Amino acid sequence: MRLDGALGEGTVAETAISRSARTTGAGGDTDGDPLDHAVWRLRSRGCWEDAAALLEPHISRGDTQAALRRAALLVEHCMFTAGGWAGAEDALRTAEAMAGTDEERGAAACERGHLAYAATVLGVRDRTDEARAALGRAAALLPPASPRRALLDFRRGLTTEHFGDSPQSARAAYRRAHAGATAQGDALLRSFTWRHLAGLALRAGEHAEARHGFAESLRIREELGYLVGMAPALVALAQVQPEPDADRLRAEARRLFRLLGGVPTWLTDQLTDQPGG
Repeated sequence: MRLDGALGEGTVAETAISRSARTTGAGGDTDGDPLDHAVWRLRSRGCWEDAAALLEPHISRGDTQAALRRAALLVEHCMFTAGGWAGAEDALRTAEAMAGTDEERGAAACERGHLAYAATVLGVRDRTDEARAALGRAAALLPPASPRRALLDFRRGLTTEHFGDSPQSARAAYRRAHAGATAQGDALLRSFTWRHLAGLALRAGEHAEARHGFAESLRIREELGYLVGMAPALVALAQVQPEPDADRLRAEARRLFRLLGGVPTWLTDQLTDQPGG
C-alpha cells in the first residue's frame, strides 16, 4: 500500500500536481496528442469548462468524438460540483445530434444516463427512470467489443447499487467493468472500480478487502495526477485505517478540498465539519 504521499515527507497534492502536468490521459501515456495533454491537465485539476472549451473548434469542424468528449467533461463537472446542468444538457444534445453510428449513439446515451444518475444522487431532481432507460439504450447500441463497454458496466453498477439497493448485482457489474478497464489499460476507470468494489466490501464487513481496494484507488489516482479525485480516495481510505493514519488522511483530504475550492461538493459536510476545518 503506497501512502507515502499522504503520510510521508511529501503530500498527495504535491505529487498529483507534479504528475498531472506530465500525464496525458487516463491511461497515463505521456507521449500523446498535445490537445489530449491539455484537456487532461485541466480536467485533472477540476477545470472542466476550460477543458471543454479546448474541444469546441473541433466540434465546429464536425468532429463527433470531440463532441462526445466535451459532453463527458461537462457531465463530470456536474457530478463533482452539483452545478453546470444547463451546459451539460446542451453539450449532450449537440453530441446526440452529431452521432452517426451505433457506437456514437451508444456513447451519448451512456453520458445521458450518467447525467440523470448524477442529478438523482445529488438531490437535484429524481431522474431514476431516465438514467436506467438511457443506460439500457447504451447497452443495446454499443457493440459487445466496444471499448466503452467497461464504462457502461461501471455506470450500470452505480444505478444498481444506489437505485436498486442490490449490492450483489452491483458487485458483478463493477467486476465486469474492472476486468474491461484492466484489459484496455484504462487506469482511471480502474481507480473508480477499485473504490466502489471496496465500498461494497466495507458494507459487507470485509475490512481487509476494503482497505486494499481503497489503497489501490488512491495509488492509481496519485500516479495519474488525478488531483480532483484525491480527496474522495483519501476519505474512503481513512474509513478503514487506524489512528493516527486515518486522521492524517482526512487532514490531507481537507487540504485538497480547500485547494480545489470545495470540490467535490459531496464531501462538504465531512471535510468542513471538523475541528480546524
